[in-house]
Amino acid sequence: MKKGLLISLEGPDGSGKSSVLEALSNFFQENKQEVITTREPGGVPIAEAIRQIILDPKNTAMDEKTELLLYIASRRQHLAERVLPALDKGETIIMDRFIDSSVAYQGFGRGLTVEEINWLNHYATDGLKPDLTLYLDLDVEVGLARIAKSQHREADRLDRESLDWHERVRQGYLTILAAEPDRLVKIDASQPLDKVIADSLAVIQERFG
Repeated sequence: MKKGLLISLEGPDGSGKSSVLEALSNFFQENKQEVITTREPGGVPIAEAIRQIILDPKNTAMDEKTELLLYIASRRQHLAERVLPALDKGETIIMDRFIDSSVAYQGFGRGLTVEEINWLNHYATDGLKPDLTLYLDLDVEVGLARIAKSQHREADRLDRESLDWHERVRQGYLTILAAEPDRLVKIDASQPLDKVIADSLAVIQERFG
């Protein structure tokens, strides 16, 4: 049975999840509180190798179901190797993306059946859900513009999808938010980064002390 605490960060591409994750990690370290930060897809070597296949811009022939199953495989390996053992020890984990990404990207974005994605998520995670999900909401055009201007990140295969596709992904997140308001909390990611970080910390502190 899970003993630790799992917090996930979700949002459209360019919403600033990686920056918020780094800032949260620094905050907890400065306050002598141990947390583990990780990401999906990835986090462990096998899952990182799968990540490279998924995001490689050359893999334009990838079938939608293949994409979903690769994400699910990466998720399971990451959980089995890193997340579940840490939670069993009572540790706190903050993760860049988790189960909601598959629903938003492959369900709403690709048009795959959400019920089947939920089943696969449940199978891969043994029913694990985050204790809290911070959803960083941002207009998709703003997010894609941020990626285009970034010197630290090249556009990957998913970044290069159509604007309409990214809009569907955002709508997927908003649908999940409406369905699970106790787990998901919306953060306005259009604000300056320091305000986004402050709002995220405030939610975590209010929820868990």
